Amino acid sequence: MTHLLEACMDHLDEICAIDQEVIGDFSRSEYIRTAINEKRCIIQKTEKGIAGFLIFTNDFFENSFISLVIVKRSERRKGVATALLVFYVEMVDTPKIFSSTNQSNTSMQKVFETTGFIKSGYIENLDEGDPEIIYVKLK
Repeated sequence: MTHLLEACMDHLDEICAIDQEVIGDFSRSEYIRTAINEKRCIIQKTEKGIAGFLIFTNDFFENSFISLVIVKRSERRKGVATALLVFYVEMVDTPKIFSSTNQSNTSMQKVFETTGFIKSGYIENLDEGDPEIIYVKLK
């Protein structure tokens, strides 16, 4: 059984461990701690523990912005990212929801398309040679 819920500080170490597994370090630990404290972090929890998490903000030009979706390597291709996005879209009350991913991240692009997000633009020069694709979901 899986549960989608707001993260709490009891989840911090496990979320940071998943993030470290994916990016290779703990550089975002304080960012994650802040998001949890501000109630801007959602997790998908299974009987095995946390499968993935999503961090958002609601102050992107008066709209929502999903800044991070991370799924534990062992839980990938099981619908975790899709479930997190769908859950967030249902709970948010802004008319538009934005997010982004690197052009090289074709897996996340497919998740956005599956959940009804459409391409909205590009940002160059964030990651050298790998533009950021901006997506939007209109409610």
